[in-house]
Amino acid sequence: MSDTLAAFSTRVRARTSIDLGLAVGLITLGLFGVVMIYSATRQLMLNAGDNPHYYFERQLLFVIIGIVIMFVIAHMDYRRFESAATPLYVCGLLGLAGVFLVGQTALGAQRWYSLGFIQIQPSEFTVLFIILAVATYCQRRPEGLTMYDVFRLLLMGGTPLLMIAAQPDLGTAIIIVITVSAILVVAGVPPRFMTLLAVVGSIGAVSAVYFDLLHRYQINRLFSFINPNSKNPKLQTLLYEVNNAKSAIGSGGIHGSGLFRGMQTVLGYVPEQRTDFIFTAIGEQLGFIGTSLVILLLAFVAWRMFVIGRNAKDTMGRLICLGVFIFFAFSCFENIGMTMGIMPVTGIPLPLLSYGGSAAVVFFAGGGAVLSVSRRTGN
Repeated sequence: MSDTLAAFSTRVRARTSIDLGLAVGLITLGLFGVVMIYSATRQLMLNAGDNPHYYFERQLLFVIIGIVIMFVIAHMDYRRFESAATPLYVCGLLGLAGVFLVGQTALGAQRWYSLGFIQIQPSEFTVLFIILAVATYCQRRPEGLTMYDVFRLLLMGGTPLLMIAAQPDLGTAIIIVITVSAILVVAGVPPRFMTLLAVVGSIGAVSAVYFDLLHRYQINRLFSFINPNSKNPKLQTLLYEVNNAKSAIGSGGIHGSGLFRGMQTVLGYVPEQRTDFIFTAIGEQLGFIGTSLVILLLAFVAWRMFVIGRNAKDTMGRLICLGVFIFFAFSCFENIGMTMGIMPVTGIPLPLLSYGGSAAVVFFAGGGAVLSVSRRTGN
């Protein structure tokens, strides 16, 4: 009798507890990001005569909202998401279409809805909606995917992909391609077909550059990455951003200059430092030791997502975790890589560390979905 009760108790705990390591890691990243955003903006706001706590207060609010959403989602049964997958996917498409009509334009891109106090970027949420929709579709095909199913999945991912690329938001478009491709591999699509898709995709990418289907600044970003020593005046601005970013990281040395003391951070030498280049503020102020710890924490969070997905009990749970894992891990790799000059500049934020309400809420929501799966795996 006691053995039966013990086994029942173990099953109950496995179904009701969440992965504390992942939850704590996500919260730590979010709160640490608030501090680093404050350190990157405080002096600049003071110099401009503005409220030095402006970005700090806004990001803290976004993080708190994100944490609440994460725990709400974590305590739902992820299998119930199946009924919401199609409505959310349709809402994502409508949101993407709406920005072309009433969206706000900034820096040559039309990606946001301005609601006064906040701006909402629907493309960020659409990534999660695609992951959920694809995972749900595959869950409903336990006998395996046919070629017809694969084409439907490609259409499912390709429709929002084209809309996002037209905004333009090349970074998010790349994330969708990589995420959907990884899900298709895990879902059992034959390698020869994935190879064919890779070849077709590569030809399409080259053609887009050759026939000027991309915006000129996007092509310039690619050329500046390929030829970092170029003297072309049009590439000098982009090279200036990356060179200053690398200089800021390198100036941190082993221990860093300390919070609020980084010279390049204080003087604002690195453009868009609170968003795309927040890693440079971490490198300059916390040095090699601090950046290593941050990278280890990011890697730990990604690892927990991967482990939970690997041990998921069904296809839907496994693909949700895999999709969120790819979304999170590639965003980290691309963002940190572009600040060090080993990846092209794409504008992808550093998860939970870069300034941005939409991104913060999306990554916390994605983490909540993975935590929901963890409650039913016993990890």
